[in-house]
Amino acid sequence: MAKKKVKLKKGGKVLLLLIIIVVGALGVFCAKYSNKLSKKEEPKKVEKVKKEPVKVPKEYKVSLFMVGDALIHSAIYQDAKQADGSYDFKPMLEVIKPISSTYDLAYYNQETVLGGTELGLSNYPRFNSPYEVGDAFIDAGFNMVSLATNHTMDKGEVGVTNSVNYWKSKKDLVVYSGQWISAEEREAETAQVYEKNGIKYAFFSYTTWTNGLETPVDKEYLNNVYSDEKAAADIAKVKDKVDVIIVAMHWGNEYSLGISDKQVEIANYLSSLGVQIIIGAHPHVVEPVEYINDGKTFVIYSLGNFISDQEGNERLTGLMMSLNIKKVVDVDDSVTVTIEDPRAELIYTKSYRWPRNFKVYPYPQLTYELLGNKDTLYEKYKAIVSEKYPELVWGVTGSDLNGNPE
Repeated sequence: MAKKKVKLKKGGKVLLLLIIIVVGALGVFCAKYSNKLSKKEEPKKVEKVKKEPVKVPKEYKVSLFMVGDALIHSAIYQDAKQADGSYDFKPMLEVIKPISSTYDLAYYNQETVLGGTELGLSNYPRFNSPYEVGDAFIDAGFNMVSLATNHTMDKGEVGVTNSVNYWKSKKDLVVYSGQWISAEEREAETAQVYEKNGIKYAFFSYTTWTNGLETPVDKEYLNNVYSDEKAAADIAKVKDKVDVIIVAMHWGNEYSLGISDKQVEIANYLSSLGVQIIIGAHPHVVEPVEYINDGKTFVIYSLGNFISDQEGNERLTGLMMSLNIKKVVDVDDSVTVTIEDPRAELIYTKSYRWPRNFKVYPYPQLTYELLGNKDTLYEKYKAIVSEKYPELVWGVTGSDLNGNPE
């Protein structure tokens, strides 16, 4: 069959042409749109805004532990003597060591000069002690020692020379003050700045007593005898370089449970110079503690004996203290230093007469077998220490007194 030819009318041709044009235009549009979608858009650059770090105050803290006099009578060093002729005082401190070794700084007063056995050990009134005393205290964590006392010159210049040479040999372990072997050495070391945990400090030791044993002319550096002028000159050298100044004072009246007018006068003067911590020795018994000068200075008038063979419970009872030195650097870089959280505990030197067995105990560890009237004595001496500062907290930090860290 022959195909029929369809003949479009004129109007149909126009319509067909319009359809072709529309479809073509639509194809071109779709192609362009498809190409646009296929292209990856360039990410817009975001400018980073630099944020200034937020400033916050910075805090630093040093914990300080303090005990009193190492008064080494002959019975004590005889008890420490070993079969080979050496001396071991470490067992006498073994109950205290778990406490003292937990602190950043641990202080004691070396009452008797460490002149060594080569000078002959001796008892009251002219003491001389073996070097092993210092070894025991270092082993127990003590790293700050006061050397200016009324017994410094008991063995003359050679005794001081031996003592200083011993402490110099331990200089990486201990900060000491109060004895030197030359004027140049004294000048250099009294200008020394020490640092612990970001806190800079200076340490001085002075005595107001010499037992009449004066230093040779032009050799006053052997024993650092106190005067207002000397203290002012020493402190002026370091005041603008340190955060805290600590002064050990050998002062007061022996066996007095009260504070002398002279102690108060010196304490207030040292505070006016910028001293924040004053640690007292010499009375051999405990005395009160207090803040003075609107809380700027904490004063311990006497820590009493740490270890001795003196007679009577008052002289066998001593004080151990702890406190925190806190430094805050504010956002404006201003610096504030405060002496905080003073705490106290009583200690007792116990010896069994035969055989000798000297040992220092915190009162909370004493049994009634060791000290029958311990509770009565505790309340008595606690009241004396707290007399001027009733808010004093009892129980030093860093240990539960049984050697277990808090």
